Amino acid sequence: MKVAILGSSGGNLFNLGGRDPEKLLGEILVQCQSAGIEVAAVQFIAAQESMDVAKGKTLASLYSWNIAEQTFVKGQQNNLSTINDQAKSADEAIAALISNKEVDGIIIMSGDPEGTNNAAITAAAKFKLPIVGTGGTSMAMISTKGANVIATSGTTGTTNRTRAVSFVTSLSKQWNIKYMPVLGHQGNNGQGSSISVWKRINFKGIMQASLPGFIAMAIVLALSKIPALAVMSDVFNVIIGALPILIAVIAAKQVSELDEVSIVAGVIAGILSTEGGIIGGMIGGILAGIFVQWLFTKCVQWRFPMTTVNIVAGGVSGLVAGLLMYFLVSPIALQLGEWVKILINAAIDFNPILAGILAGLLIWPAILAGVYHAAILPIVLLEMETTGNSFLGAVDMVGLVMVSAGITLANIISPRDKGEAAVATPGFLINMGFGTFVEAAYPFMFSNKIVFAGAIIASGIGGGLVGLFAIRGTAYVPSFAAPFLSDNPLGFAIAMIVSLLIAFSVTIVANRTTRAK
Repeated sequence: MKVAILGSSGGNLFNLGGRDPEKLLGEILVQCQSAGIEVAAVQFIAAQESMDVAKGKTLASLYSWNIAEQTFVKGQQNNLSTINDQAKSADEAIAALISNKEVDGIIIMSGDPEGTNNAAITAAAKFKLPIVGTGGTSMAMISTKGANVIATSGTTGTTNRTRAVSFVTSLSKQWNIKYMPVLGHQGNNGQGSSISVWKRINFKGIMQASLPGFIAMAIVLALSKIPALAVMSDVFNVIIGALPILIAVIAAKQVSELDEVSIVAGVIAGILSTEGGIIGGMIGGILAGIFVQWLFTKCVQWRFPMTTVNIVAGGVSGLVAGLLMYFLVSPIALQLGEWVKILINAAIDFNPILAGILAGLLIWPAILAGVYHAAILPIVLLEMETTGNSFLGAVDMVGLVMVSAGITLANIISPRDKGEAAVATPGFLINMGFGTFVEAAYPFMFSNKIVFAGAIIASGIGGGLVGLFAIRGTAYVPSFAAPFLSDNPLGFAIAMIVSLLIAFSVTIVANRTTRAK
């Protein structure tokens, strides 16, 4: 089956995706491809401002379709009156395609059935082609022409993705075509992902995406310790309370990938999940994301107007997920988080130095085995939820970041060969400047067993110092700032420097030994 895509960037539509025509059209293309529907023609007027205020001199462009390359083509920019004349010519050409039965359906957004889309709509009405679209006034006018409008809606509350999914769902149902909505696509002529909602539940991905919020909290905590900024302690408490909402929003968006609709659902679910801590926020967000996609699909199949679809999918999904969390799940989720914290504190209370050494010795094998982000990072965030910093977060900075910095610094100063200095320099600068990118040390660790052993030893000693000084801190911040975000700046600085120097010294010796051989 083949469709023609018609319309303009519109009035209200302009503020809901029309200002970015390539993204808008790209979403429709991806959904059509998922259903096996071909695009036969495009006539889309993209203005530089809303059609509600646009005038003849407003700059605009006309988008068409290149059948051979299967891509949208943006015409030369000109004033709107000239573009309208060009659009009328395209309108006649599309009407001819319809008359020749080369078009089976119409997708139209903020169209002009009495002007630039008159010929195509008249032909579509004559041949009873199914028409789907948005734009309350224009769709009403299209219906009065006797057209076969099978799905219509206003644009309020819609997004590029929800509109595209709605269009293709309605056409697929009309033509009895199997269709799986494609989510995760952004852009023109790209490929999306039709992974099921269950496979998009990724705890590691949710935690990683939430990390900036925890770093912001650590910064606020550090500022609150300055006497003149004591008022920041109130800000710190606000951020702690908002963390479950942050995680819920990220979880809902990643699971459903329905843009603003899933964000709204995540916010509602997150607000009602705050009593469950960050675990509660994650569970609430995941539930909201699942409900969003299910309700969205059902409402589209029931041919609800798109505005109603978004209200139901976003509002009701968030409310149902949030109420489940509020009355049933949050107390359990909170207790799970507390058990993790109790276990860590018990290990530290038993022997903080031993706990630090073990954490330091194991953290490199953990990241090399790929379990760091799945196991250690969530624990770091759970610790930070209460205190604003973390024991394992301090071990991360000392045992991974500083060790990697020491190894790369040694290869800058005394490399095995000159080429390695160029490889090591960016890694050292990123580790010191951003508190991350420990992978920079991998080439040197994997190519020399002494360097690898030195990294483990330096990390273990650094972890022991973290335990000795009872440090709670964080990585993922500039190294020079990390001590000030901890509860023991001097002790943290000592532990960081010692780890860096040990890794640096071992690597220097290893490199010189290799050169001597």
